[in-house]
Amino acid sequence: MHPSRAIHGRRSLLLSGRRIILGISGSIAAVETVRIVRELIRHGADVRAVLSPEATRIVSEEALAFATGHPPVVRLTGDVEHVTLLGPGEDRADLLLIAPATANTISKIAHGIDDTAVTSCASVALGGGVPILLAPAMHAHMGQNPAVRENLERLVSWGVGIIRSEASEGEEKLASPEEVAAAVLHRLARGPWKGRKVVVIGGASRESIDDVRSITNESSGETAVQLATQAHYRGADVELWAGALQVPVPSFVPVHSWRSVADLRARLDADPATLANADAVLVPAALSDYTLERRAGKLPSRGSTTLQLELTPAPKVLPELRRRIPPPHRLIGFKLESGLESRALEASARHLLQDVGLDWVVANDAKVLARTETRLALVGPTGPAQWFSGSKGEVAGRLLDAIGSLLTQPKRRPRNRASAPSGARHRPTAPRRVRRRRA
Repeated sequence: MHPSRAIHGRRSLLLSGRRIILGISGSIAAVETVRIVRELIRHGADVRAVLSPEATRIVSEEALAFATGHPPVVRLTGDVEHVTLLGPGEDRADLLLIAPATANTISKIAHGIDDTAVTSCASVALGGGVPILLAPAMHAHMGQNPAVRENLERLVSWGVGIIRSEASEGEEKLASPEEVAAAVLHRLARGPWKGRKVVVIGGASRESIDDVRSITNESSGETAVQLATQAHYRGADVELWAGALQVPVPSFVPVHSWRSVADLRARLDADPATLANADAVLVPAALSDYTLERRAGKLPSRGSTTLQLELTPAPKVLPELRRRIPPPHRLIGFKLESGLESRALEASARHLLQDVGLDWVVANDAKVLARTETRLALVGPTGPAQWFSGSKGEVAGRLLDAIGSLLTQPKRRPRNRASAPSGARHRPTAPRRVRRRRA
């Protein structure tokens, strides 16, 4: 077995059965192409490499043969490789990815010049409707050249996708292998999430005590980030509305920040169109149940042995979301409990589902907080709960696949108490006093 098969599908099988032609042009960034190939294979792709003459001076044929498991194409022969790989027929590739794409190669493609195996592949792909993605890499001044910018705009108008480069150290650097793979996954996505608009609301809320202190919940926000990432992989148009996060967000996921429950509710008012147009809203946010009046400045920490805080119930967000995004738009809530057995956890999730009129509830136990592995239940209006366990990335993907299979089913407006007037359902309770001792 070729070594490339050993990593096939290690991250996902979302590119299984897909053939990708990787065109490599003569940028020093070509040294990254082995990593790009391996990342695509980890998602299940079959990758073939095509090199320009200048690229062979930077990355060897042997390196690409090792990475892909196939001999690379470095020149066109009587086998008409550009037509064999990208022309008509059932074996035609699914995508032409050119990474790195130099200013020279970009300009040639935009003007129909075929003088390398890479540009000839691009001509066949453009003429035959094969999707193309370009990942530019060049000096920053070359990227600002009006001719290069005009050529990129022309290619975009023809349906060519551009993978954004990273401006750093005077260069427009090639996107990372993970970013390139994410762009390929998004472009070639198939299934129920493709073209859907998705909002993920995640992270922890922070309720300010004073200018430097706050009350918050234990949450890294990783589940929200993984859900947004996996939805992007599956072709969705995703936004992440994020509270406090302890994990990085990929560059391809747009982020809108909020801090407190009041901030989040203000965002609902400020951007109602996004919610109204969303096909699905997932809410793994760790939202505070209580809030308090923020005190100006910094509370003194000397001269007192106790600090008394007056907490009042924070307004509930899920019922407000259900009001703003009625069926058939899908609303998925998350329920965190502590110390419950599986049956009790499922019952708690069903209570929330019925109380708010949610489409699904995802429930888990607090013992998985801060761990890389998780275990959770997906509870719907009918049928038994579905349980998932594994890394948070794996579980996020499996959750989306399970929910996605039901997205196209007709949805009737449920009968629930979420539509009752707010005063009838959420009666204010007396303030709760919390006393904290100082050592």
